[in-house]
Amino acid sequence: MPEQNKRVFCKDLGRVDYKTCWDYQEELQQSIVAQKTSNRNLPEAERQPTSNYLLFVEHPHVYTLGKSGDENNLLISEAFLKSINATYYKINRGGDITYHGPGQIVIYPILDLENFFTDIHKYLRLLEETVIKTLAEYNITSGRSSGETGVWLDAETPKARKICAIGVHCSRWVTKHGLAFNINNDMSYFQHIVPCGITDKAVTSLEKELGRTVDMEEVKQKLKKHFAEIFECELENF
Repeated sequence: MPEQNKRVFCKDLGRVDYKTCWDYQEELQQSIVAQKTSNRNLPEAERQPTSNYLLFVEHPHVYTLGKSGDENNLLISEAFLKSINATYYKINRGGDITYHGPGQIVIYPILDLENFFTDIHKYLRLLEETVIKTLAEYNITSGRSSGETGVWLDAETPKARKICAIGVHCSRWVTKHGLAFNINNDMSYFQHIVPCGITDKAVTSLEKELGRTVDMEEVKQKLKKHFAEIFECELENF
């Protein structure tokens, strides 16, 4: 096997249409898979290390349904979707339905997990930990909810509320999709779905918890710092 590559190319895409970004993720994922396939047919000394990417993005209003999700968790019609300037996609990540929109930080790690570890559950827990450590810098205690992926406040209590949703896809140990962290987004859009298929818990945002608008760039820098520490990698802009 080629040497593990712990360098991660990082790019902030700004605000990008969901489908455009999905296609870009697919392109990067397939380029890594193609390199892995090529390596298998080469002598060990000629095999090339695979690349890793970390994409930051905001999306226009969009609802996405994971491959195991229930379409009934979208509570509005196609006509109403248009009236609120939102779109809807069925996609191939895990999880149920979620919302993306302006003011929310979405992170798509396109990683060859063979450069790190081959354990998808560990990967999910480390993504959660990246957000948990970032929230701690705002004096917000967060954690996990039993049997539910994502980052929660007051988990396991009647006040439980979700601040970050996570859903991933993995092919040949190469990841796609990622996490959606509510910062300054319009929370009313969550009223049109059963978020992540969970009926008895609320959603929240950093703005709502702090009672003020939050500097998005500041949050991104904190997320990058903790991601690099937790995944023991080096981030490089591209």
